[in-house]
Amino acid sequence: MRIPVFVSVPSTLSPTQAAAHRLVESLLTANGLEPRTLGRSDYALTFPLREVYAIARHCSGGVILGFEQLRISKGIRRPGTADETTVADVPIPTPWNHLEAGILFGLGLPLLIFREPGVSGGIFDPGTSGSFIHPMPSPESSPQDVNLLIQQWRSAVHEHYYRDTRG
Repeated sequence: MRIPVFVSVPSTLSPTQAAAHRLVESLLTANGLEPRTLGRSDYALTFPLREVYAIARHCSGGVILGFEQLRISKGIRRPGTADETTVADVPIPTPWNHLEAGILFGLGLPLLIFREPGVSGGIFDPGTSGSFIHPMPSPESSPQDVNLLIQQWRSAVHEHYYRDTRG
């Protein structure tokens, strides 16, 4: 039996992003885990946020894949304040990464967080969740290095799963 883990990933990905997603999910499966994602493995019967919570309640870990979904070519950060700055080429992940990570964190699930270069804010800020933020795997990444991260995280997932099922 595979242990279910929630994977926060956008529904639309570039070819390079899709390759990274496939790599992560294949390594999860190879490590005895079952990736669960709203819109991919599971579909909404009610409104999506409730479904995320329902799926996550039955998982023992969470993976956040911070893929760029929007790029701000030019903008102003903190407008009208003393900290106002001009920014350019800022990659933004899907807001669902933050919502889903908050639900997973609130449920006390171990998190494994990956992000593409430049993705920041919320769950992708170091120290926010107590989890390390890792660079997004790519086709050039060493699968062994990514697998090692997953194996280390998997031990916390196993602990959660078996603690939860004994209870």
